[in-house]
Amino acid sequence: MANVGALLETERAEADKKLRQAEAEGRRVMAVAAEQEMRARTQEMQAKLVEAQAQIPLAVSQALQEGKLGVMDYLRMQNIMADTTMRESLGGGEEPPTPKG
Repeated sequence: MANVGALLETERAEADKKLRQAEAEGRRVMAVAAEQEMRARTQEMQAKLVEAQAQIPLAVSQALQEGKLGVMDYLRMQNIMADTTMRESLGGGEEPPTPKG
């Protein structure tokens, strides 16, 4: 009788082990899926950022043509952007963007 009880305990422990392993695998799969989703969202947001950055020169050009932005204002803005880029590179910040325009 003791052997039967021990055998049942062993089988129950093995079944519990398999259940816990399956649960852990399910959590791992969910974590991988969440990571992939976050990567996709990051790429989507980067694409939107690039799209928005591409519109900046067009908006500046339109503002210059419509007289809403003067040449001196534009040059002052370019100077501030260059100064900011220099300070960021000296401060060890992010890679400076390549100037456009």
